[in-house]
Amino acid sequence: MNIDIGINTEDRAKIVESLSTVLADSYMLYLKTHNFHWNVTGPMFQTLHVMFQEQYTELWTALDDIAERIRALGHFAPGTYKRYVELSTITEETDVPSAKEMIRQLVEGQEAVIRTARAAVRIADEIDDFPTADMLSTRMEVHEKNAWMLRAFLEQGAGHEQGDASSKSKE
Repeated sequence: MNIDIGINTEDRAKIVESLSTVLADSYMLYLKTHNFHWNVTGPMFQTLHVMFQEQYTELWTALDDIAERIRALGHFAPGTYKRYVELSTITEETDVPSAKEMIRQLVEGQEAVIRTARAAVRIADEIDDFPTADMLSTRMEVHEKNAWMLRAFLEQGAGHEQGDASSKSKE
């Protein structure tokens, strides 16, 4: 049956192509976050273990939303690890890095999904695909917040640096 939702076949294919990359990046970030949840160690174990679980759980739900949007646009969603590796801008981690390195990689992953979603939302906006643009805007907001929260763990002595700068300016 033909799809007649006010977006032509060619434009639906364009948005699906970009959504497939968002899906792949989101899946790779989900997998990395879940892996790090299982394997994090160190003095921040409990805090990071819980945070990583919250983030991968939210990502799991998002994966379904993105894939279902692809289906609503009349295409099949990519669903194999092989295809995700081909589409994704996020690489898998084969070792168990330190907690700090895990956080750094997750910040990079969150930012990668933001960039991929931003590119896809531009395409959605161009073709007046408001539901996709809305979904992607929400995804970017979630990933921006997650990246900010993760970055906070990497900052060391921020209060001291601010104090040092203010005391230097008084001299």
